[in-house]
Formats: sequence, C-alpha cells, structure tokens
Amino acid sequence: MVREPRSLVAAPVSTHRQSAEELVDRTYRLIYAALFKLTGGDAELAADLTQETYRKAWAGLAKFEGKAQLSTWLYRIAYTTFLNHIRRPRLFVRMDDVLASALPTDPAPHEDERLGRAEVEERLRKAVLELPDNLRFAVTARFWQGLPVTEIATLEEVSTVAVRKRLRRALRLLAQALTEKRT
Repeated sequence: MVREPRSLVAAPVSTHRQSAEELVDRTYRLIYAALFKLTGGDAELAADLTQETYRKAWAGLAKFEGKAQLSTWLYRIAYTTFLNHIRRPRLFVRMDDVLASALPTDPAPHEDERLGRAEVEERLRKAVLELPDNLRFAVTARFWQGLPVTEIATLEEVSTVAVRKRLRRALRLLAQALTEKRT
C-alpha cells in the first residue's frame, strides 16, 4: 500500500525509494496518458514530461497539503510541466529539399478516414491549447484526464459552479474555433 504523502515525507530515508516506486507504480499510466494526449500523441515527449513530472512531484512532496487526491495533484504538476515545455523558445532547423527527399517514405498509403480523424483530433488539440489558461485546464482535466468537477474545483480553489461555467464557456469557444477553421 502506498503511504500517504505526509508519511512519505516523514518516512525514514531507507523507505523513501520504495515509497517513490509505489507512488509511480500507482499513478504512472494516468499521468503518461494525460501527457500523451496533451503532446498530440508524441510518445517520446510524453515519456520525458512524465519523468519530469515525477521529479518535480518528489521534490515538492513536502508542500502537498492533501486538499486534493494525490493523482489530481500529480496531474496538475504534469499539466504545468507540459505548459512550461510548450512555452519554452525553440530553435527550429529547416530541412532543405535534398535532405527531405533522402528520408524514407511510408510505403503504405494512409486511409482517408484515419487521416481525416487525425486532422480533426489535431485541430481540436490545437484549439484546446489556444484557450485561456483557466479554461484549458478545466477542459483537459475533465475530458482528457477524466477528473471529476469536484476535484478540479479543489485544485483551482473555486466552486464546482465556477468549474462548470468554465467548461461551458470553453466548449462554446471550442465549437466556435473549430467551425471557423473549417470554413
């Protein structure tokens, strides 16, 4: 059984590693899946961000107040880690046509339906990432991570009514953004 975070902090040094492993075993799949969705299906980036999330969580475990469930607290750290990643300036290297033509191509043609679905999912993901911060967190926590409204309210330190209003506003903005991009 995984110890509660307060007992993890107070545990003897010899049990810290075991406690950390138990914590990761219990929550890894949820955190990785959330980051996988946020990164648009980039498995390598999701794995890197998941590792960074657990590093930050372990470093900040003493600050965990127990107001929310441990998995909810970890999701918030993962979400913030993702936001920090996408906000970092990047150096882009442009591939010239010679290098691009030397890369192997996929011999199997893509199915129109699969491609269409992937395009819609990518448009939706981009639209979600363009939402204001409080709306974006509410949407990703509720629909991508499956957190209950009460947990989101606890994390955000607002009422459940406020979370529901944020979700309605976000869905309205997403519908508008997706309709505009189609036309």
